Amino acid sequence: MLTVWSWIFLLLGIATCALIAADVRRRPQHMAVMNVTWPITGLYMPVLGWWVYRKMGRAAPAHHDTRHQHGDHEHQGGHHHHSDKPKWQGVFVSATHCGGGCTLGDIVAAPLATALGFTLFGSHMAGHFLLAFIAAYAFGILFQYLPIREMGEGSPRSALINAIKADTLSLIAFQIGMVLWMLIATPLFLEGHMDATTPGFWFMMQIAMLVGFLTAYPANWLLVNKGIKHAM
Repeated sequence: MLTVWSWIFLLLGIATCALIAADVRRRPQHMAVMNVTWPITGLYMPVLGWWVYRKMGRAAPAHHDTRHQHGDHEHQGGHHHHSDKPKWQGVFVSATHCGGGCTLGDIVAAPLATALGFTLFGSHMAGHFLLAFIAAYAFGILFQYLPIREMGEGSPRSALINAIKADTLSLIAFQIGMVLWMLIATPLFLEGHMDATTPGFWFMMQIAMLVGFLTAYPANWLLVNKGIKHAM
């Protein structure tokens, strides 16, 4: 039964990802990295991700003529900035930004951990968590660094420092949520084995990413309140 439900939700996630990706191609985001982030969000938010994208992130069509719109200050090259979003939505999008990097890192790290049989202190689970954190942190900081450089804020060095300041807490919070869920799910649903070749593992990871998003949201709220990170 787990396998059946796993395939249902994994396929729904892939379909949501593909649907968002197709729409983003017609409606490019103001920040290029969000063209990748939004489809990734669909992977761990099956169906719901499409509603979230439509509600909080969808830009105007690329061919849209902004001269016929009110509030030209909110448009640039036909891309809506969504600067009028409520704060909770801006923080939500900031959390998806963090989640995109973390999720991509985990997607890369999990098959490596399984293929290499990587362990830490003799534990395959701990080895998986270590590789996942390293990859997630690298991709997460990259996802933060690229928009900072895109906006031309400072030198590459200062952009990297700002990216680390802005996303480290959020990334750690996301990973904590993921790890907590996998610590529960692995013995309960996966017979104690984290095997990235099985659909059940990826279904549990899909849930773990959603839990990670929930634990990262308060961290993003705090970072925005402190002025360390901007609501998106």
